[in-house]
Amino acid sequence: MRRDANHATNAEPNPVNEPSKGRWSFKLNSTMESVSEVEAAADKMIAEAGLDDDLRFHITMAVHEATVNAVLHGNEYDPSRLINGVLENTGKDFIFVIADQGTGFDPMHIPDPLAPENLLRGTGRGIFLIRSLMDEVHFRQLHPGTELKLVKHLEPAEKQT
Repeated sequence: MRRDANHATNAEPNPVNEPSKGRWSFKLNSTMESVSEVEAAADKMIAEAGLDDDLRFHITMAVHEATVNAVLHGNEYDPSRLINGVLENTGKDFIFVIADQGTGFDPMHIPDPLAPENLLRGTGRGIFLIRSLMDEVHFRQLHPGTELKLVKHLEPAEKQT
């Protein structure tokens, strides 16, 4: 939800505070304040959907980790670079898509955080957590940047069409 696309470094204040048919879009500067805004928006959408506390926690944690990765790793904490995204409740799925403007990365070359040499590292667990908490995780290379799509199914798999 940007008013003026020509001013890419000036994100609109509080762009994710009003739901629109279960979908919120955002463009934010790469700051930790933006991470908090996105996390709060996801939590609000999940709460409004009436999901239980465990599912609410899982989705919000995954959204937090994905947004932190976009800000810190993708955009290298450069507030002039934007993170773009969408939060959506389709009624069957909760979908979160975030894109950064970084150099991109290969998700197949992420170190295993459970490997003995990585157990005490302070970083490297975000993608592992996201994959553990969500039903689907998809990466797409952009030029520049990386897009991460997270999906949590809200209905049992046998009921989905």
